[in-house]
Amino acid sequence: MKLIQTELEDLWIVEPISFQDHRGFFLESYNQRKFEEQGIHIDFIQDNHSLSVSTGTLRGLHYQLAPKAQTKLVRVLAGSIFDVAVDLRPDSRTFGQWVGVTLSAENKHQLLVPKGFAHGFYTLEPNTQVAYKVDEYYSLEHDRGIRWNDPDIGISWPSDSPILSNKDEVSPNLHEVIIESGELRQ
Repeated sequence: MKLIQTELEDLWIVEPISFQDHRGFFLESYNQRKFEEQGIHIDFIQDNHSLSVSTGTLRGLHYQLAPKAQTKLVRVLAGSIFDVAVDLRPDSRTFGQWVGVTLSAENKHQLLVPKGFAHGFYTLEPNTQVAYKVDEYYSLEHDRGIRWNDPDIGISWPSDSPILSNKDEVSPNLHEVIIESGELRQ
């Protein structure tokens, strides 16, 4: 397993080693010891799984406020996604910046999204299945979102007309959720 630091601090691409032969493949999708060797200490407590039937489905940009903020380890079981993380940590030198990577069942890459980041993805194929581990339980009270096409963030999504949930259609822009103290507002 190879962990690659992105240009945003604490945001990692994970490349598992896949052993393939005529029967298929085997890989370790998570190894706590290898993460800890990189100084990453996470206690995952829940696994989530989504199916997006249509190509062009966009889920996000989602996050949870502290104390219920979540670290996510995202991978694709079927299909492919353009996966995006946006730094929402007010004291970070990369606040408001984003990274996007292609995760697929074929490349088997994963994205480790730390607390303090918004996360979203756009499906590149029909019937795409995404699984992710989290280190905090879902909390409706702390659940928030940022508008997927916020011009101040400037994400280069594969399309400007994705399939969205009602919630994602009305999410606010980043500047609308920042209060003067530099913290994210509820």
